Amino acid sequence: MVGPGRPQIVLFGSSIVQYSFSNGGWGATLADVYSRTADVILRGYGGWNSRFALKVLDQVFPKDAVVQPSLVIVYFGGNDSMPPHPSGKGAHVSLSEFIDNMRKIGEHLLSLSDKTRVIFLSPPPMNERQIQLVFGDAIKGRRNEVCRPYAEALLTLCNEINVKCVDLWNVIQQQDDWLNTCFTDGIHFTAKASEVVVKEVLKVVREAEWKPSLYWKSLPIEFPFDYGIPNSLSLAELELFRNEQLELPPSTALL
Repeated sequence: MVGPGRPQIVLFGSSIVQYSFSNGGWGATLADVYSRTADVILRGYGGWNSRFALKVLDQVFPKDAVVQPSLVIVYFGGNDSMPPHPSGKGAHVSLSEFIDNMRKIGEHLLSLSDKTRVIFLSPPPMNERQIQLVFGDAIKGRRNEVCRPYAEALLTLCNEINVKCVDLWNVIQQQDDWLNTCFTDGIHFTAKASEVVVKEVLKVVREAEWKPSLYWKSLPIEFPFDYGIPNSLSLAELELFRNEQLELPPSTALL
């Protein structure tokens, strides 16, 4: 344990989470934004589905932990929506089981403390042709028409259990030339797509009526020491300016 204690923001999910600290990823950018105010902790497991997540939920988020996370951002669903394998094995999880699993995950996280907040990320669309070109026969049958019901059902669930949700299914498709600019391999995000994720996550956090607020501008800067030089920006003001100038598109630079 390294002090002093800070709010914890945990990213929990499959490869969309695991890879979020590489290639201008959204997790790395969030860690940068919160670098003086909160600890961003990665718990990403490539290839996992919601069934696997449920198996380890108590180990990753034990209810008797001394310190509970302030915010958990969760992503599962892309692997769940893969078609069933002829062997009966594989990542596929039926839509009904997926929603039941995500309900249990959400309810468990909300029960950790009265100040633990939760955001679900919906499954995003994919570039089916790019997947075929990159993976060939190694990954078969991933289709948007199959994934879409998982995204839509997750949005409905979030309304039912009072969990915030980022609708990646729609916001990714609203980007210019999204098929060719948002994916490294048809599935995982480019830096451009990660910018979209950061923008939408910060928007949810900013607009949420959480007390205390977890928006980065609302959190105290750790050790706000200053040199007190007249007519110059304080170190805290420089930190604020730096965050606002992060490598985000103009529409998000002042979030």
